[in-house]
Amino acid sequence: MHPETLLVSAARPAKEVDAPVNEPVHFTSTFVGWESGATDRRVYGRMSNPSWEGPEHLLAALEGVEDPTATPALLFSSGMGAIAAALHLVPTGARVVAPQHAYNGLTSLLASLRESGRLAVDQVDITDLAAVEAALAGTPAPGTPDAGPAGARGPAAILWLESPTNPMLEVADLRALAEAAHAAGALVVVDNTFATPLVQRPLELGADVVVHSVTKYLAGHSDVVLGAAVTRDPALHARLLEHRTLHGAIAGPMEAFLALRGMRTLALRLERSQATAAELARRAEAARREGALPLAAVRYPGLPDHPQHAIAAEQMHGGFGSVLTLEVAGPEGAGDEEVAAVADAMVTALRLWVPATSLGGVESLVERRRRFAAEPRTVPAGLLRLSCGIEHVEDLWEDLVHGLRAAAAAGAGPR
Repeated sequence: MHPETLLVSAARPAKEVDAPVNEPVHFTSTFVGWESGATDRRVYGRMSNPSWEGPEHLLAALEGVEDPTATPALLFSSGMGAIAAALHLVPTGARVVAPQHAYNGLTSLLASLRESGRLAVDQVDITDLAAVEAALAGTPAPGTPDAGPAGARGPAAILWLESPTNPMLEVADLRALAEAAHAAGALVVVDNTFATPLVQRPLELGADVVVHSVTKYLAGHSDVVLGAAVTRDPALHARLLEHRTLHGAIAGPMEAFLALRGMRTLALRLERSQATAAELARRAEAARREGALPLAAVRYPGLPDHPQHAIAAEQMHGGFGSVLTLEVAGPEGAGDEEVAAVADAMVTALRLWVPATSLGGVESLVERRRRFAAEPRTVPAGLLRLSCGIEHVEDLWEDLVHGLRAAAAAGAGPR
């Protein structure tokens, strides 16, 4: 069955006379039961809820799990809940290899776990296979800092990947990196939030676990905070489930219902937002080359001159995602503060794009990532992350042009 049809038809009540078309929301903290020793029954709301089952089975099917009822996806209270559960798969003192550019929540959690001695961490350029292989083996390439506690070298236990990365939109060769990680004895976890399973299915490329911020494209309306983890491996699934149950990072039934409702329109929303991102990237790059707008760089995996475009074209299907970045240019010789001022002036002048963090909703969002102190200095000060929604592309483009020209006219940057 095509995923577009699966999204609409799966996880519905049985077709019986007088039956509802949609699953109800199950608001309950406990379940009736009296059988001694029963382990296959619902007992308590921290362990299970019928409202989780629809989105969990649907997401597992979308990610290519052969039997979604045996190893369904696992909903968590947030994307960070899913990330924490995946990192908990390895013992204390283990080493994680992660991207140098990644979701800020992940890098903050890794820093906390490193400082507490829970994990060692190496962050590397995941587009450099040799550097990743060296980090996996415990012998980072020259110039790569050992970010773990003393004595924590040795083969890595987890290779954590994003593709495209947040916010630099680097594309990882998931198949090649998964093969390298498995050869080194490491698990492979891929955050598939940016691509979604409609565009990229990491389990089919060798990943052991896939995590999502369901908040973003899957739910799709900026009104839910949820996460999910997906695996085909029954043993890993059992451990992820145990972590969720014991740590209590569970989804509320209403949030699960809203996530499933949002997933019904994922294909339509993604088709529109990806087409918009591709067109805006094309126009912005043309304007940059012509010197018509104050732009230093345009990043989007769908652009032919993106450094990893060929890899993206091979492992992403039906599009290249709905996020692009614009690197705003400042006056000649400007430092980071001046460039940031240009970018901030541009964002302030926008009338349609919403200045907010997050992504994947129906509304288009814009954010200067270096406004966060924790963002790596390798992220340009003037980089704006644009999450395209479902508005008309002409309105979005006109607003971007207006914002860039307003910033230039104010004397903040070149025209």
